[in-house]
Amino acid sequence: MRPRLVFVHGVGKPREAKTELEEWRAALTVGARAAGHSRKAAELLDGGAVDIRFAYYGDLFLPGAAPDNEAVAPAPAGPDEDEELRELLLDMVDEQLEAPRDDRQAQALRVTRNKLAPTGEEQGPGSLARQVLVGANSLFGVPGLRTFGGWLSAGAMKHDLHQVRRYLARKETDEAGLSLDRRIRARVATELDPEGPTVVVAHSLGTVVAFETLHAHSAHVPLFVTLGSPLGMRTAVRPRVRPQPVQTPEPVGRWLNFWDRNDFVTGGTELALCIASNAASVAPVSTRVDSDGLNVHPAVKYLAQPAVAGPLIEALDEVTVA
Repeated sequence: MRPRLVFVHGVGKPREAKTELEEWRAALTVGARAAGHSRKAAELLDGGAVDIRFAYYGDLFLPGAAPDNEAVAPAPAGPDEDEELRELLLDMVDEQLEAPRDDRQAQALRVTRNKLAPTGEEQGPGSLARQVLVGANSLFGVPGLRTFGGWLSAGAMKHDLHQVRRYLARKETDEAGLSLDRRIRARVATELDPEGPTVVVAHSLGTVVAFETLHAHSAHVPLFVTLGSPLGMRTAVRPRVRPQPVQTPEPVGRWLNFWDRNDFVTGGTELALCIASNAASVAPVSTRVDSDGLNVHPAVKYLAQPAVAGPLIEALDEVTVA
């Protein structure tokens, strides 16, 4: 039986799963070659030794995406939803403020924070929504973060980050009573090998989805790789992750977490400080990578890094031989 490699994507617009899989595979091949694993990459990624799958769930964020094409539209954003999104943005800002690149960036981040949470200002109708949009716009003026997530506008960023909020809200149930987050995890669970080993590579919101899915998985996961993960966000994400207390899923034999200092979406770069180990004493090990260019958040940027691709190829080789 071939070992399985499952990619789990993050936020963003609907995508073609087959095309996206090929892009991730190509980026991983580039990183593997840079890590000195050209031959192994060819055998594992192109030679059919590994069953490679892409767990796609992006269409479930669209209206009418539930089973049997029933219409399940997202509820209009209200005060609670705006507050949750503001918490997410504040977590992102605070994480950057802990280690700003320079004084200029620190000052811009403080200005952004004040716009998101102005002191002494009463909350009138729509004020939260305005603060979120104003704060998101302000982020685009922070030096070094202009295109941190590949968004062309603050509105586009707000739209994508709302997907994180909607997943963690545990709402938007279909006629069978299944919430949006459960339907998303079901998509990922379907791609995991129920009996043999599965190496899981997850990105952005996908790291939260994969993390929760693996807690309900029984077969061995020799390696869990998280890229640009928001799991460490102390207010907006981590307290809402299930199950609590937050710890490494039991099937995981090794967890590698990668972050880029210019990736504004990551929160809590040392996940081992806020995520407990499992019964086998497996805890996340975080490693910083530095990508070229302005847009460092996409999964393909991470996968092309030799520090990411090297141990991933080695893990696939080990389970293939076994």
